[in-house]
Amino acid sequence: MKSKSTRAGQPGQDHQPDLFSMNAAPREPLAVRMRPRAFKEFVGQDQIVGEGRLLRRAIELGRLTSIILHGPPGTGKTTIANIIAHETNARFVTLNAVLDGVKELREVVEAAQKQHSDERTLLFVDEIHRWNKAQQDALLPHVEAGTIILVGATTENPFFSLVGPLVSRSRIFRLEPLTAEHIRAILLQAIHDNERGLGKLNLNVHPDALDHWADRANGDARSALNALELAALTTPPDDAGVISIDLAIAAESIQRRVVRYDRDQDEHYDTASAFIKSLRGSDPDAALYWMAKMIVAGEDPRFIFRRMLILCSEDIGLADPNAIVVVNALAEAFERVGMPEGNYFLSHACLYCATAPKSNTAGAIFKALSHIEEQGAGPVPLHLRDSTSNAAWARKEARSSHSDEYKYPHEYPGAWVQQQYLPDGMQPPGWYRPKQLGYERQVVERFEARKKAAEKGDDE
Repeated sequence: MKSKSTRAGQPGQDHQPDLFSMNAAPREPLAVRMRPRAFKEFVGQDQIVGEGRLLRRAIELGRLTSIILHGPPGTGKTTIANIIAHETNARFVTLNAVLDGVKELREVVEAAQKQHSDERTLLFVDEIHRWNKAQQDALLPHVEAGTIILVGATTENPFFSLVGPLVSRSRIFRLEPLTAEHIRAILLQAIHDNERGLGKLNLNVHPDALDHWADRANGDARSALNALELAALTTPPDDAGVISIDLAIAAESIQRRVVRYDRDQDEHYDTASAFIKSLRGSDPDAALYWMAKMIVAGEDPRFIFRRMLILCSEDIGLADPNAIVVVNALAEAFERVGMPEGNYFLSHACLYCATAPKSNTAGAIFKALSHIEEQGAGPVPLHLRDSTSNAAWARKEARSSHSDEYKYPHEYPGAWVQQQYLPDGMQPPGWYRPKQLGYERQVVERFEARKKAAEKGDDE
């Protein structure tokens, strides 16, 4: 089946857009030329487009409703759109959210409204998360009315990057990173394909080179195909005309492992979350692993230090009060030294936090905040009020009970005396409960001793 496809701004011209050309021009990158045209060529994502799966059935039966394809780069979002373009009888139009805006969208809608009632328009919007709220809102009524069927592609979490009404009217499909086996299969397709791939180049690719690309691509098929093409086109043939690509050439063509990590997107927050949870769980190796991923991906080391400073109070707290002193000192040392030696300070802080005893009792403040917000704040007891104010002196003169006077703790053994510090009538809520860990073990012992002293005083 062939679709009636147009580019926005050219309504009424029935032709396949360049992106979905059956015979891609040789100048196009290998990754573009090798995009599957049918599900039989598609590799991976069996959970959503495998045989009998909902999305595949909807495409093959021509009953597709608005969908959002969400996943990391190189996992097949545009490829699925490519297949939809060739499998559907609907008019298929493409927009790119980086290049196109409301003007182009309006042209698509106007053309769709002129079609016969039994014809449908499928609109593929690549990188749809780059449209702002106003642009997404402009799309919403036409999706809701059924004027167009949306196929959106995004690398960002649609629940955060897209407006809620648009998400609620679309089916979200999450694409997962491809496995090394998937990448290897895709590379072999490209190596042996005589029409769109490199089959005419007389390549001899060593198995360890394939394994290296599959491993280094880290689930991104586009990255692996780019590396293969670079190696094939820059390696001279031998006397027999054979282009041999070994591990050394493969390693040179993809020198750094692809790290999926974009600031202010899912990978950023997920990796930072894994880092903090590893520190909280006292796993030094795991914490180093996730921190290393952030460093390699180009994360700002100051962000990493800020997260560790928060953890020093949130998760280490009074179990080791020196943690925040150490980490803050290392953060200041980093500012003076910079990278790459600053990695020592990051590692020092990470290992200190991971191995320190843990206590989350500093979070007691949020219990107190909730109490004040829900019940309001009571008046300050007379004996705790400012003694220098005129009102305080008047109250002092009017007192009839010696017990109303403030007891200065330093005049008592251990610099402690029992007295009411909370508002009158309020019982101790027990928000702070020290743990039997690190320094807080001493706090527990001190509290127990005071409790016994108070009980003894009551008995006497």
